[in-house]
Amino acid sequence: MISQQAQDAFDYTVSGALKTALCALPDDRCEVEVIGDIKEITEKKAVLLTVSSYLFRVMTLIYFTLNRDTKSHFAAINRAEAQSMSESDFLDVIGERGNIFCGALNRELAHHFPHLGMSTPNVIDRECVDYLTELGASYIKHFKVVINDTFTMHASLCVCDFADIDFAVDMTQAEESNGELELF
Repeated sequence: MISQQAQDAFDYTVSGALKTALCALPDDRCEVEVIGDIKEITEKKAVLLTVSSYLFRVMTLIYFTLNRDTKSHFAAINRAEAQSMSESDFLDVIGERGNIFCGALNRELAHHFPHLGMSTPNVIDRECVDYLTELGASYIKHFKVVINDTFTMHASLCVCDFADIDFAVDMTQAEESNGELELF
């Protein structure tokens, strides 16, 4: 069972991680809201990453379609011209932003749960997401992400628990980390 406190902590952490990972510039405005109907997610592909422990498996998905708007947005993140980037370049940038998103979630969870592992990005077709419920997840949430009122993406969180999960995060502090790779 995942407590309501833990569900709120997941939602808060995912929202902050999405804002960090999907903005091209520090002054970009990013709004994240929970959506109730998966049918709102119309993108064709998703990048899938997982964070796993002995107690749970968290799957995160960022949806995309490689259209003009998406290419422009991710080219801006990569500080490149959209027309100079290949499809492989776009997939690399989207995968890296997925890593940043999942890494921020991983760092927050590491404060509460030891022995976490994180996967590498995998690109899947959108239709695969319709089967998330087949995984026996205890908690699934879908999010709409709007950047600068002009660019919209979606994301999902799916948590499979193997034991009771309860933790809290301080929701009064602003996001401090921007997902950089930490060197030891």
